[in-house]
Amino acid sequence: MSLRFTEVVIDCPDHGAVVDFWAIALDYSRHPVNEQYVALVPDGEATPGRPPILFQKVPEPKVGKNRVHLDFRADVRADEVSRLVAIGTVVLAEHSMGDFGWTVMADPAGNEFCVSGDA
Repeated sequence: MSLRFTEVVIDCPDHGAVVDFWAIALDYSRHPVNEQYVALVPDGEATPGRPPILFQKVPEPKVGKNRVHLDFRADVRADEVSRLVAIGTVVLAEHSMGDFGWTVMADPAGNEFCVSGDA
């Protein structure tokens, strides 16, 4: 098999707030590629759990629920959710299944993602 995962691509109406948010949230560096793309990468080589993210400028806004989304795990979910809200996200929902809980959030462009971890 030669198929390899290279990056996550997120559509956005512009590169402003959404790229700034994710750069701060993940402590990634911003690298403009061209007019349509901006890359965010961790310092050094990509490592498990820290893949590059490519933001693609698209003309249409997000409509409806994401068909694919990012999941993150935090040591203390409540602390991480508070930090992310302070830099520009909104909480959409809280869920749990038994002892496993997660928070559904939206970035400044409305893209949904989840944060799980200890309450």
